[in-house]
Amino acid sequence: MKVENEKTRYSESDLQEFKALILDKLRSAKEELNALATSLSSPNANGTDDTAGTYKTLEDGSATLEKEQINQLAARQKKFIDQLEAALVRIENKTYGICRETGKLIPKERLRAVPHTTLTMEAKLKQ
Repeated sequence: MKVENEKTRYSESDLQEFKALILDKLRSAKEELNALATSLSSPNANGTDDTAGTYKTLEDGSATLEKEQINQLAARQKKFIDQLEAALVRIENKTYGICRETGKLIPKERLRAVPHTTLTMEAKLKQ
């Protein structure tokens, strides 16, 4: 049996373990994105109909800022989902876990922590 450092790609069982991890993260990420989308589409639950005009203006500004922040979170979540889906494609292609800079295997610990990564820490730190 080869030493782990000599391997050029992960075994089928390793890939299936990572696939399960990614699918779980993908499900959670999509649920979170749906929750963000729902909060964007729902009207402000803290209605300002009964408050003075001055407070309504402040409330409108606050609501706008909150919507911008939710939009940014949703965009970041969508990017994360895209990265996880790309990782699934790499699993199917049997190229998952190989650093795109060094060609070395990315350690399992790093892949468990950041399953969508395409770089070893060595390559990431050189950026």
